[in-house]
Amino acid sequence: MDPGAAGLPGSTPTGSVDVTPTGQTVRVEVAARGMKFVPDRVQVNAGDRVVIELTNEDETNVHDLLVGGVRTPRLAAGETAELDLGVVGASVEGWCTVVGHRQMGMTFQVIVDGQAAGSETPTPGETDHSGHDAVGDPEAPLSGVVDPVLPAYEPADVHRYEFRVTEVPLEVAPGLWQRRWTFNGESVGPTLRLRAGDEVEITLINDGTMGHSIDFHAGAVAPDEPMRTIAPGETLIYRFTAERVGVWMYHCSTMPMSAHIAAGMHGTVIVEPAEGLPEVDREYVVVQSEVFTDDARSAEEATDIDPAKVSAEQIDRVVFNGVANQYDQEPFQAKVGERVRFYVLDAGPNRASSFHIVGGQFDTVFREGGYLIKDGVDAFGTQNAGSQALALQPAEGGFVELTFPEAGHYPVVSHIMIDAERGAHGIVEVTNP
Repeated sequence: MDPGAAGLPGSTPTGSVDVTPTGQTVRVEVAARGMKFVPDRVQVNAGDRVVIELTNEDETNVHDLLVGGVRTPRLAAGETAELDLGVVGASVEGWCTVVGHRQMGMTFQVIVDGQAAGSETPTPGETDHSGHDAVGDPEAPLSGVVDPVLPAYEPADVHRYEFRVTEVPLEVAPGLWQRRWTFNGESVGPTLRLRAGDEVEITLINDGTMGHSIDFHAGAVAPDEPMRTIAPGETLIYRFTAERVGVWMYHCSTMPMSAHIAAGMHGTVIVEPAEGLPEVDREYVVVQSEVFTDDARSAEEATDIDPAKVSAEQIDRVVFNGVANQYDQEPFQAKVGERVRFYVLDAGPNRASSFHIVGGQFDTVFREGGYLIKDGVDAFGTQNAGSQALALQPAEGGFVELTFPEAGHYPVVSHIMIDAERGAHGIVEVTNP
């Protein structure tokens, strides 16, 4: 075996062209934990010798580290290897070579003189221009979590809501920020709960810096006036009657519409039958959408969405309720035997969803205005019918119901698995009564 392939003494130095050795050796201890290296970077001076001591602390997987032309052996849990990069003269990125691990975030940067390493041509969905992974660190603490609980229905002669447009920095994944375009300043627009026949009046106020608008799929109205774009500082009134039952999307319809939706300007209207739906123990709302980011790691660094990335479909995250992996950190709650209803909307702007709960089976599935299965009976009278996923195209919605047979942790995903790995993932934490 070539000694450089295993990172043994005598391996080819990394980035050593035209650099004068400083005589300094920088040693760094790195742990492989799950799908990340801790720490995931080291800063050195040009001419320093760099030695990495890698320990695999992941009890479920083997890992290695390739940097430049040198690589450690693949390490089982508890094993350690030394990677001698030699004298370095330029920043360089490394990664775990086990298939899929780089895409899941196992990257490491050697940063020389403060200059971030350039990235090789990334696999789609793998890295952004700065070399950071497209999934981020799901375990990094979030600044806040969107409450997924559906509010109770409140009768009214006319349901009046104020939608105030703002453009504010928000977290879109643990430790990753973007200047989001919002209705009422949240990661996803407010959920409206209505019943068939309800009258609705929306006051849209544009407190942003550009033109915005709103389009409610739950209403059937000529778009010309209520869906027009209004300039900053302007207000419009949008009225409709919620005549048909369903899980409906609303969104900004200002062009480029794909960018306005992807930047956060979308939400859900749930229209129940006039008499309401059967009561269940818990109700949650999940809105799936795509996020296109740069690499801002704080609110101060947050920038607006890049419409060119949206047009090119360079997706960085797929999220539930505007934030990747937030319901891994604060799971949905249920108890054994409780009946739980999940309302799901695919806000897109472009990707389909396949809503699935690992370990669960749906006995009620409502999609786009009609039941596929209700209480375990399908349209043909088949008994004990069940469903494993709710398939939705962009702008489609529905709901599913299930009970959980035993205590445990049930992952909630889009079963378009690359999207689950991009952040469309959460957990239902089920406890005993």
